[in-house]
Amino acid sequence: MKWKNINVEETLKNLNTNLNGLTNQQAQENLIKYGKNELVEEKKAGPLRLFLGQFMDILILILIIAAIAAYYVGDTLDAIVILIVVLINAIVGFIQEYRAEKAMEKLKGLISSEAVVIREGQEQKVTAGDLTVGDIVLLEEGDNVPADLRIIESYDLLIDESALTGESLPVEKHSKLIESLDHDADNMAFMETDVASGRGKGVVVEIGMGTEIGKIAEMIQEEEEDTPLQQKISRLGKTLGLLAVVVCSLVFALGYLQEIPLVENFMTAVSLAVAAVPEGLPAILTLTLALGMQRMAKSNAIVRKLLAVETLGSCNVICTDKTGTLTLNQMTVRDTHAKDSKMIYTISALCNNATQSHEKVLGDPTDAALLLYAEANGYHRKELEKRYPRLLEIPLDSTRKRMTTVNQIEGDRYVLVKGAPEVLLHKCSKTAGEADICSLETEDIDEVMEDLNEMTGNALRVLGFAYRKLGPDEDLEDKEGLEKGLIFVGLVGMMDPPREEARQAIATAKKAGIKVVMITGDHKDTAVAIAREIGITDGDEILALTGSELDKLSDPEFEGMVDDIKVYARVFPEQKVRIVEALKKKGNVASMTGDGVNDAPALKKAAIGVAMGSGTDVAKESADMLLQDDNFATIVKAVREGRTIFDNIRRFVRFQLSTNIGAILTITSSSIMGLPVPFNPIQVLWINIIMDGPPAQSLGVEPAEKNVMERTPLKEEIIPRKNLIKIIIAGVVMTIGTLALYYYLLTNNTDLIKATSMAFTVFVMYQILNVFNCRAEHGFSNKFLYIAIGASLILQLGVIYLPFLQGVFRTTALGLIDWFIILLIASTILISDWLVEQFIK
Repeated sequence: MKWKNINVEETLKNLNTNLNGLTNQQAQENLIKYGKNELVEEKKAGPLRLFLGQFMDILILILIIAAIAAYYVGDTLDAIVILIVVLINAIVGFIQEYRAEKAMEKLKGLISSEAVVIREGQEQKVTAGDLTVGDIVLLEEGDNVPADLRIIESYDLLIDESALTGESLPVEKHSKLIESLDHDADNMAFMETDVASGRGKGVVVEIGMGTEIGKIAEMIQEEEEDTPLQQKISRLGKTLGLLAVVVCSLVFALGYLQEIPLVENFMTAVSLAVAAVPEGLPAILTLTLALGMQRMAKSNAIVRKLLAVETLGSCNVICTDKTGTLTLNQMTVRDTHAKDSKMIYTISALCNNATQSHEKVLGDPTDAALLLYAEANGYHRKELEKRYPRLLEIPLDSTRKRMTTVNQIEGDRYVLVKGAPEVLLHKCSKTAGEADICSLETEDIDEVMEDLNEMTGNALRVLGFAYRKLGPDEDLEDKEGLEKGLIFVGLVGMMDPPREEARQAIATAKKAGIKVVMITGDHKDTAVAIAREIGITDGDEILALTGSELDKLSDPEFEGMVDDIKVYARVFPEQKVRIVEALKKKGNVASMTGDGVNDAPALKKAAIGVAMGSGTDVAKESADMLLQDDNFATIVKAVREGRTIFDNIRRFVRFQLSTNIGAILTITSSSIMGLPVPFNPIQVLWINIIMDGPPAQSLGVEPAEKNVMERTPLKEEIIPRKNLIKIIIAGVVMTIGTLALYYYLLTNNTDLIKATSMAFTVFVMYQILNVFNCRAEHGFSNKFLYIAIGASLILQLGVIYLPFLQGVFRTTALGLIDWFIILLIASTILISDWLVEQFIK
């Protein structure tokens, strides 16, 4: 039921209550009927279950099976290394998920503890949990609203809804009926907002999970969907798992038919299992994302959930707030039509209650803009008020729509007025002319109204300015008389101006194939004007939708047009969820910004929820990313970082899978050819973790490609078609080169340990040179790549030449001729990749 559209008498009747409140018996009955006024938290997995859940990933399960198999055939070192990798990955994943559970705790921490109600005609305090539907609640300045209330009495009641909406200005509340279809909830007070000033009474219409904040609590506890990267990694894990099972079974069957001893045959199968699974992938993925988080933090984007870093790279729609994100969140004078500039500056400074302290302006945003405007033109309020003291103030209110002061100026008393131009013109009889003051004629009024329409058409908030000198006998108590016969001096237009960097960021986003959508609680005209100014639209006809228009659309109707809408005006946070869901159904990866408690469901529902640094704790806890500077340009920088990270994930996955395919084909082919397996399990693990690890990790910090923000968002798998071809060809080249050398050595009576040492080393050199195939196309700025290659080479030399390591790896020293042959064969990986690049586009 929309309580705001029902008058006070009908509301009380529907709730079976009256101005004397419920009886104690009614309160008890309602408490049984509606339950406690509290937020109910769904049962969540405890820390232990959360931790154990990290081991349910398909890739991790394959690694655990490989570790168990390695242990049972006596390769304890292999098993330990694999399990360390698994444990590190599980700890990082657990920390991320455990932090994500905190949003509900933050929300519950907001709830007030007690309320003052009228029951049986008497005021009494009750705990907030015992409040029930139909209770009459008294509200005083400083009180926390304990439930959703329909206001039934108000006396200058202002409620601060920033905890719920993120809006900083308090909202005026009264008891009158709201008949408009807009979400103007100014006869409703919502749970967890605060009384800023005034007093009032309200009847409880919703409690607990039925309140606005309760609905939010329910939404933020819903299961989160997997990110695009999680889905892609899951599919890759399943494919690798299936490949490992098929190949291991095939090789084991071949070994059995060749009557190879059972233990040796099983060890070969374990070698293949280790070869098939990229053991280092989870650790390198985690580290790459973590390094990306660090880089983004330096740009004021704090990423709270690790996998969100990459999801940003897939983002093709950014839904953003206007105020403070696209704009400066500071009203500024943008245009004036002045008939007497000096008088406008004087009125701006003196008819003003804003103050400046330590370069910060305190007070109403409009007053603040006028104060800065006056000061920029040399009219400083503090100095002027010392010379021209204020004698009287008639404050601005919603009925009068103007503010008036009387100041002593050069021995005379002057009335200074600013307010709504259409109201002010009715109070004026004269106007300042080019040379002198003259009578205000109809054509003068028409000219002012024409200027006013032009300014409001540009989404400016316009104030009129007027004054007059009081006669010596005029009484300051005659407030109505003071504001008559004024002299009109001009119009001043203000707006919250766009951030300069927002224009550039939107242009960058467009070039990158990302649609920017503005969502604001502001008026449609203002929103459209800002959208045009900052380039969200290209000056063509803009499709904008208001919250009330959105409510009238069915889901299929809205989904049919959602891709074309670039501006949403007068939209309330609960409607953001609908916008996100519609975008998602159309296959978009959408980011959504928000700062209030009631933005939390939309932040959680979006592929990337972005909370403002100045926002509420609940919004921050529900978001994937936090903007410390509340700046739209920071989102676009984060998207660039996300794309770079996804490119780098592709690079190291390509690099690692080339190794895996090469190792699988080499071991399988040697079994089919009846040759001894060229690598033992410890050598395979060395290739997969130590040789692959540092170079693969260095690929994770490659710089961005030059065109990274000049292409559309990628929706391909981690291994696109071209990369798959390159992986397979690289694996085949490694296999042919390794086995050709191995076969040649064995058929020329080279002892087995030297043959396996050379086969092992040529395979390692293939990995080292293959790094150059996988790096970014432009530039040589990644110093970590060269450090990793140098470290890998030194480690391999240690394995070949240090006696202790020779015993562990079962290797022998190699001569200069051996190294020449190894390097010559290994260089074929560079030639093959160049040929693929020439013939496959």
